[in-house]
Amino acid sequence: MYLIDISRNGKPSYDARVNQSLDNYFVNDLKLPGHGFMFYINQPSVIIGRNQNVWAEVDVDYLHDHDIQLVRRTSGGGAVYHDMGNFIFENILTDNADDFGDYGHFAEPVLKALRKLNIDVQMKENSSDLILDGKKWSGMTMFKSGQGLAAGGTIMYDLNIENAKKVLTEDQMEKQKGLGVRSKRSPIINLKDFLPDGMTMADFREYLLKEIFSVKSLDDIETYHMTDQDWANADKRLAETYGTDEWNFGHNPGYYDYADKELSEGKLGINWTIEDGKLVHLKFNPFFKVRGLNEIETGLAGKKPSSWNVKRAVKKAGIENIDDDELIDFLMVNFDKSE
Repeated sequence: MYLIDISRNGKPSYDARVNQSLDNYFVNDLKLPGHGFMFYINQPSVIIGRNQNVWAEVDVDYLHDHDIQLVRRTSGGGAVYHDMGNFIFENILTDNADDFGDYGHFAEPVLKALRKLNIDVQMKENSSDLILDGKKWSGMTMFKSGQGLAAGGTIMYDLNIENAKKVLTEDQMEKQKGLGVRSKRSPIINLKDFLPDGMTMADFREYLLKEIFSVKSLDDIETYHMTDQDWANADKRLAETYGTDEWNFGHNPGYYDYADKELSEGKLGINWTIEDGKLVHLKFNPFFKVRGLNEIETGLAGKKPSSWNVKRAVKKAGIENIDDDELIDFLMVNFDKSE
């Protein structure tokens, strides 16, 4: 097994959209032989499954207000919150998918290391969660591509649990639509208070890596360092798909179309579905503070997206910090394209 170093120009990568896309790159494009292991930290971010409806899982206003990234995985799984108090580990195999689906197999090295510290960690029965005192400190996910796979999860050292609760707040109206895979909410817990006194996050990282790789020094770990070409390839993939709002906000089950535009007050995104000439789903995604957009969503639900209906809904909402004509034009241009 070897460690995959995802630092860039000597600096760690904390960009969640970058980091979360690299497993797909290693499995599908680079295809290094053997067993790779990634171990990294993401800046504050919400990671949702490939087939999840962000509107049902996340308080998007809170997310924007607190500069939390939204990242859609290339794999399944539920919505989780990451920040600088949380590690992510991933196993990368490109030529052996025999253990696909066996979360316990990939969790065992981490569990073994923690049990060595006399921490009673377990894998939750019939689940991909790792628990302590009945509470979740890791959620795992994996995906398979040909003979390759990526499998891993979180390790909560000192996660901001309050932030996690607030941003992972369900929208009950969206939940009732039944669009996409639903997350299974569980009480969460940090490991920090159960570790030996004085074990910092840096100490914890070093301990885990030494145990997982069975070495006495980090210098003894065989390491693959991402090259300039690797980063060029990763940048291209991000620019085309994984770093775009169209992928992260727009790829929602049940919503067929997505568009966004820089309006006078800021960026505004929309997700919508037109069936049999009527708007069956519509969600706004403002990247700035604005009130009243939900009234437009409700006002247009089940109606034809005609110029008259759109104008009426926008005027009735009386939105203060978006020009009515600019908004109407944005909506009509995109609704006309999808009919």
